[in-house]
Order: sequence, then structure tokens, then C-alpha cells
Amino acid sequence: MVVLTKGELEQIALPAVHKAVPPLADVPEVDLGGGGARAAAARAVVAACEGHGFFKVTGHGVPAGLLARVEAAAATFFSMPQLEKEAAAAGAPPGSPFGYASKRIGSNGDLGWVEYLLLGVTGAGAAPLCVHGEASPPPSFCSFRDLLNEYVVAVRAMMCEVLGLMAEGLGLKEKDALVRLVSHEESDSMLRMNHYPPHPELKQQGHGRLTGFGEHTDPQVISVLRSNDTSGLEISLRDGSWASVPPDRDSFFINVGDVLQVLTNGRFRSVRHRVMVSSPRPRVSIIFFAGPPPRERLAPLPWLVAEDGGRCRYREFTWREYKASAYRTKLAENRLCHFETEAD
Repeated sequence: MVVLTKGELEQIALPAVHKAVPPLADVPEVDLGGGGARAAAARAVVAACEGHGFFKVTGHGVPAGLLARVEAAAATFFSMPQLEKEAAAAGAPPGSPFGYASKRIGSNGDLGWVEYLLLGVTGAGAAPLCVHGEASPPPSFCSFRDLLNEYVVAVRAMMCEVLGLMAEGLGLKEKDALVRLVSHEESDSMLRMNHYPPHPELKQQGHGRLTGFGEHTDPQVISVLRSNDTSGLEISLRDGSWASVPPDRDSFFINVGDVLQVLTNGRFRSVRHRVMVSSPRPRVSIIFFAGPPPRERLAPLPWLVAEDGGRCRYREFTWREYKASAYRTKLAENRLCHFETEAD
């Protein structure tokens, strides 16, 4: 079990939420190991993206041994002394989001009962991870990073398979229309590890819920998430109600991001989600955020605009432009509204 060391996270004072845990979500499942049933898998992916904007992937081919090693390494990292964890951010430029942090999520005042490590991911080759600007990280961190490199390579391959199924299910003429955005050598992706330790007061009281990570959508194309066997993740359904995602350490969960909602002209839904802390066990999650190159011009794909009667629901913008806009907002804000075209 991860035990949080003394540090800033212990000083968080967040109001407990005493509402009951929402009902379990009916999460769509897509089996990538289904042999000749590729067309069925493509249809299932599209249906899930049009519905919740969220689904889980089984038969993904990522070795169970690798997943176990990464989970164990993450637990070891977060159990290190505070100063050693903070050393992971050494050398990062002022204002850089990369490295280790706790409590503060972004730079706009959002707080949560969470500590995390955020790493940049290159778009090609062996996908080396880096804290931008670091000079000489400790050997233990280098070893940890090598393991995460291996993880990223495996997850990226699975992610590209999923994006290929999306393109097929949408009937896109360019089969690599989505894959090329996240596999380009300049693709702007990130790997984030979140640790949500049990909160002392909730543990003593035996009830209550606390915000670990506030509600938001992910700005990127898609996000690929894996967690340990602790609950806490919740998604917002079409009617605005919340549903709890059952933990599944053997599967990956896929989030539709804002960029994918734009590319599909609103056909796919960027899922709003959050993490609530109520369990006496720690939750550790690892998320791969797949983004396009900074200068990539993004707009609804013509094929899907034609299917929507010629209405283009979003104006063209670059990923750099959208990312800058998104990171100036608070978590819960609707970022896409600033890029919508006026209704006819």
C-alpha cells in the first residue's frame, strides 16, 4: 500500500462531499483481440464514442507483467520522501507543468486531494520521456523512466489500433486521418501519474467523499487510462447525472478528448469526468494523453461535415492555440464553446 509521506498534500483543506456514491456506469467494452471481428469492433468503438465518449478496451495485448511492474514502480515513487519526489521536477523551466506536484492542479486555482508526476512524451522512436530542462536526474528516476518508456511504446501501439478502428467505423477515406495526428514526430503528448491517498479525516469518520480531481474534459485527441483496483473515477452521462466507473486493473479506459469532438464535428463526445476520494485504499492511475503537433491545424473533417448537412460546428484552430486557451481556464469550464461556430 502507498503511504503518503509528510508534506504539502497533508495540508489540503477541502470540503467533504457527503452525497452518496453515484450508481455504477454501464461502460461499453471493446475487445481488440477478437480475431476477424474487426468490423464489429469498429462499430462498437464508434457507438461508445457517440454515447458516453468513454469505453474500456480488453484484449489489448499490453503484457500483464509490464502493467504489474509499472504499477509497483508508481507505488514506490509516491512512497518516497517528499524531497526526493520533488527532485523529479529539478531543472524544469519556471511555469513548466512538467515534474512532480501536489494539491494544485494547473495554474488557475484548482485544488484536489492528489499528488502527481507529469512527463512529456516525444512523438517518435522509443518515445523517451523527459522533464523538460532537467540536467541530471537521480539514477532511481532514470530507471523508473526507462520502464515508463517501455509502457508508452506498448500503450501507443494499442492507442493507434483504437484510432484506426475509429476511422474505419466513421467511414473515413483517409484511414490514418486520426493516427497520424498522434504518431507524428512532433506530436504533443504527455504521461501523467496520479496518486490519491486515503484522506485521514474520511478514514476516521468512515464516510464522506472528497474531490481528488475536479470535473473536466481532456483537451487532447484521446486519453488512455489505467488504474489500480481502487474506485473513484466518475463520468458524466448525457443527462448530466454522474456514474461511477468500476475499477478494472486488467483493462484500459479510453476518453474522447476535445480535439476528437472537433474533428468529428460533434459526433463524438468529449467525456466530462472527475475523481472522488472515499476509499480507505489509495488510488493510482496512469494516463497517456495523445495530442497532435502544436502547429497542426484542426477543424471538423470534411466527410463528417458533409454527413451533417454541410454544417461545420467548429472553426479551424491550431493545437497550440487551443492548448493555450484551455490552460487559461479552470478545470470545470467549457473550453470548446470559444471555438464553436454560430448556429444557422
